[in-house]
Amino acid sequence: MILPGQFGTKGEIIRDQGASPNMFPIAASLLTALLYMLAAVFQFRRIKRRELGPDKIVIALACAAVAMHAPAVWRDTFYDDAVHFGFFAATSMIFFIVNLGFLLALTQRPLQNLLILLFPISAVAVLLAAFKPAGGVSLTDPNPGVTLHIVSSILAYAALTLAAAQALLVALLDHQLKHKHTLGVVRVLPPLQLMESMLFELLWAGLALLTLSIGSGLLFVEDMFAQHLVHKTVLTIAAWGLFAVLLWGHHRLGWRSHTAVRLTLAGFALLMLAYFGSKFVLELVLQRP
Repeated sequence: MILPGQFGTKGEIIRDQGASPNMFPIAASLLTALLYMLAAVFQFRRIKRRELGPDKIVIALACAAVAMHAPAVWRDTFYDDAVHFGFFAATSMIFFIVNLGFLLALTQRPLQNLLILLFPISAVAVLLAAFKPAGGVSLTDPNPGVTLHIVSSILAYAALTLAAAQALLVALLDHQLKHKHTLGVVRVLPPLQLMESMLFELLWAGLALLTLSIGSGLLFVEDMFAQHLVHKTVLTIAAWGLFAVLLWGHHRLGWRSHTAVRLTLAGFALLMLAYFGSKFVLELVLQRP
């Protein structure tokens, strides 16, 4: 997966030297992070008390946090007539999309326990984006193909991040059941079969979006070697292969539980290494886009 700020396009790539305008006060970023943490703490307390089902206070805090996160992402990404994709700004945007997707999915599936994993990380992402000066590269005047690639990439990351978090809960529940621990987390999570069903739904959505992202990236990437994209492309395609094999194995061979969890987390790790690992080294260590 190749996100903007990493490749040549028909739009102009420029180095981002300035800082984003203070259209959204830093104090609001602090409030956003606080709302994320409060939602996670309240949900954790419900788990300890073995309380089932969604809670109005938790949902209200989660919605407020995501609503506050939106203008923070806008401030850190869209300014000076360009789209800016510094390391921390891109991370914050991805977690905003992840959490927005999580809230939408929550209307159909009992995923509320995922927020104790997602929201603390989201709080850190918001704070880092707020306090770290703008950097990296910027994209001006993207064409429709590049826009399609950007959107599909972000949505693919969102779906597969949710899938990875769900895989961790499946692993925890499976471990508890195999060791005959019928209290604690087993009492507050849905049945294992439903948890696995939700995991594969997220994987199917993520694979479809990842396929679109890779296809559009290959079509619109220019001068791959000069843009340091070979290793990113190889790792992303390897991740796609793992997810595809897993879904084929589940459909044809009935793969579940341990196999599903291991391959999901392995594929997700490859995606994180492909994008965040290389972007971290290039932008924060070597100080170049």
